[in-house]
Amino acid sequence: MTKLSKYLKPFAFSLLISIILLFGQAMCDLNLPNFMSKIVNVGIQQGGIETAVPEALSVKGFNFIENFMTDGQKKEVNNSFKRISSSDSGREYDGYLKKYPLLKSEDIYVKSTNDDSELNKIFGEASMTFINTIDELGKKQGKSLSTSQKSSKGMDITKLYSLTPIIENLPPEAVKQAHDKAAQNPDSMLMQSGISLCRGFYKEIGMDTDKIQFNYIFKIGAFMLLIALIGGAATISVSYLGSKIASGAARNLRSDIFKKVESFSNHEFDKFSTASLITRTTNDVTQIQMMMVFAIRMICYAPIMGVGGIIMALNKSISMSWVIALACILIIGLISVIFSIAVPRFKIVQKLIDKLNLVSRENLNGLMVIRAFGTQKFEAERFNNSNKDLADNTLYVSRIIILMFPLMMLIMNLIQVLVVWVGADKIAASALQVGDMMAFLQYAMQVIMSFLMISIMFIMIPRAAVSGDRIYEVLSVEPSIKDPQNPKEFKEDKMGYVEFKNVSFRYSGAGENVLEHITFTAKPGETTAFIGSTGSGKSTLVQLIPRFYDVTSGEVLINGVNVKDITQHKLREQIGYVPQKGILFSGTIKSNLTYGSEDADEETIKSSAEIAQASDFISKLPGEYNSEIAQAGVNVSGGQKQRLSIARALVKNPPIYIFDDSFSALDFATDAALRHELKKHTSESTILIVAQRVGTIMDADQIIVLNEGKIVGIGTHKELLKSCPTYYEIASSQLSKEELA
Repeated sequence: MTKLSKYLKPFAFSLLISIILLFGQAMCDLNLPNFMSKIVNVGIQQGGIETAVPEALSVKGFNFIENFMTDGQKKEVNNSFKRISSSDSGREYDGYLKKYPLLKSEDIYVKSTNDDSELNKIFGEASMTFINTIDELGKKQGKSLSTSQKSSKGMDITKLYSLTPIIENLPPEAVKQAHDKAAQNPDSMLMQSGISLCRGFYKEIGMDTDKIQFNYIFKIGAFMLLIALIGGAATISVSYLGSKIASGAARNLRSDIFKKVESFSNHEFDKFSTASLITRTTNDVTQIQMMMVFAIRMICYAPIMGVGGIIMALNKSISMSWVIALACILIIGLISVIFSIAVPRFKIVQKLIDKLNLVSRENLNGLMVIRAFGTQKFEAERFNNSNKDLADNTLYVSRIIILMFPLMMLIMNLIQVLVVWVGADKIAASALQVGDMMAFLQYAMQVIMSFLMISIMFIMIPRAAVSGDRIYEVLSVEPSIKDPQNPKEFKEDKMGYVEFKNVSFRYSGAGENVLEHITFTAKPGETTAFIGSTGSGKSTLVQLIPRFYDVTSGEVLINGVNVKDITQHKLREQIGYVPQKGILFSGTIKSNLTYGSEDADEETIKSSAEIAQASDFISKLPGEYNSEIAQAGVNVSGGQKQRLSIARALVKNPPIYIFDDSFSALDFATDAALRHELKKHTSESTILIVAQRVGTIMDADQIIVLNEGKIVGIGTHKELLKSCPTYYEIASSQLSKEELA
């Protein structure tokens, strides 16, 4: 299927834009759980306070917290805060007063730096040191600090100031031990304890902590909404571009298949059935198109989500990484088992579609014959067998694939339970925050969903690959009949001449020749006819002239030039070909008659119809020449179809006419009238007629009798009756004794 990748080149820019948009969408989707984690951790649990470092605190609070810092930390904190006096004035003071109401009556300390990296640790350790110190005091006194005092929402910091004298009188070793113990805690716990005190400091100086919480949640929520909108816009854009790319590539693919099939000679058509070519142009291309739509959406998106989800999950908790590893192993194992069973069936399904199309086409084309012989039951059974084989194989594949989705959902749900179970244990041990566990859970689901998307692609890619190979089989065929690189020009003095020089021909793979050593010349103004028993090679012979097949040996010359030395288009411009079976196209009578000469005028069209004995029945139709012709000409009789086919060739007015048994559906009177008119109006053209009826060709200037692929007689009707037993045998079976005399 990679051999068809060139069909994406015209859409390279759109493809690049799609990948960029997918990357942007993936980034949006990966950041949403992170923001959700912040809302839970910071917005709800921490009251909207993001850092353990207070923006401002009272002088009492500043002195109190310093009791739990080392000398170096105290120096760092003093350098990072400035004291604002309640007696100050000015614009800066007014701004502080509005934000920190306590400044109206007391001095406060305000942070003077934006770098919180070191201060976060200092205040976190100081807060945890305070908690450890009070816990030790509580144990000595047989009490413990109440939950309301420890909670971030219930702590009243002013009540703790009464402990200052006790703390100041503690031995330095006791505070140092409490500080060393605090330093051993993870940063998350230090942050939580620091924020707990920070919220108390804010309440003390009169800040609206509920507003802080609301503003934070609103801000993060707005970010999440914006990211979701950006991700949604990217999704819509990628879907549009993906559909446009896939439909455009499928359009070009169908066009190239059609052009390739048009270039086929009869030899190539012998390799592919009509039903198979139709399936490859429609069903197989549709498979490729569907795969492209999903591939553009998923092949780029799923890996980004999978890798990004793993990285983001590990950032939340490395200790729970084994959960994601377990999920990946289970999913990969499931996909491998299911696809090892299902993939071989995809190729069988496509071949069965070919077979079903073949049976359907044969039944529709041969419906009259089927009814005439009363074989409807047999044909219905044949169709049902093909239909059942396709249905059984499709159902088998579908059941295997469908089984994958509930198993994937089971794995997904079990992983969710496992994440919550393990995460709850870590939350209880203060090793993980609730928001981080929730984010980890969402990232785990994103990783699993990315594998689910990849598994969907594994369903589509093998089937599309089979279709791609089938399409490539058609596109890779090199037509056996090609135009020469340096085409020659026709010889003016040989215009209209058709010459066969020792021509032999055999079909590909055949063991013997169909035609052997055929030599003759057909001249302008003369009628050359071919007759012989069924299978003698008459139609094959005339099909060598327009190069529907190429000779195996010898030469076929048109206008004095070998047909292999002329372009096919230029060669066929010289020929008006009427096949055995009259082929008409859906449209009007006029559009069919002008099929080979679109610029033909009304007079030429009507004159050709009169010569072909078609004007009588055309004039009786409601629309005359504008009357509609149904698909394949099913609304006209066989004889009418042949006459319209002959008229079409006459409208083209070429120097050479080939009538391949084109009078077989005509009655004797019409046949005679047509040949009479044909002789008058094509007196300067070369006429080649293949016929089964002696009456059709008995007036020909030259009759060539074929038997088993060899010429057994050449001459006029009278000459052949005397010199050619084969011709006499054919004639005697059709003519009376008086006509033979």
